[in-house]
Amino acid sequence: MNPHPRPCPPVRHARRGGAFTLVEVLLAITIFALSAVILASAYVNVLNSYLMVDRVAQSSADLTFARSLVLTEPDRKKLEKGGEFDTADTRHVKWEVEILPTATADLFTVNFTCTIGALGEPEPQKTVQTFMLLRPTWSIDAGERSKLRENAKTRILELQGKKT
Repeated sequence: MNPHPRPCPPVRHARRGGAFTLVEVLLAITIFALSAVILASAYVNVLNSYLMVDRVAQSSADLTFARSLVLTEPDRKKLEKGGEFDTADTRHVKWEVEILPTATADLFTVNFTCTIGALGEPEPQKTVQTFMLLRPTWSIDAGERSKLRENAKTRILELQGKKT
């Protein structure tokens, strides 16, 4: 007996050439197909995001233009009739306002409603905004306007302690 036996060399199985087995090829194809599906769906999501951002930006521009028409119009009667226009990209914008007087002379509350419809969209986008405008040209009743100014003058004098 030899006190230090030599280790046996590892057993090597002989392969037939350098080819892949069928299982290895199928596994590689499966991994490639899954990767391709994941990358394609991510790309489609990016494209959809770009379209949505573009649509929101265009709607915002249309809404801003309609609101600027309201803010720059001095004639109250013309505004109360509302308005509509078509955009360059075949969208139809319709707006209307409700003008309400306030307790302050020449100050009005404006309820602005804008509806933007586009071809291919099932429902038009509707936006409602409320803002206040100081417009002396919108005052219809001069007597009411004078009364509101007199009330404001009285309140100011009371706050200053000059009138009780």
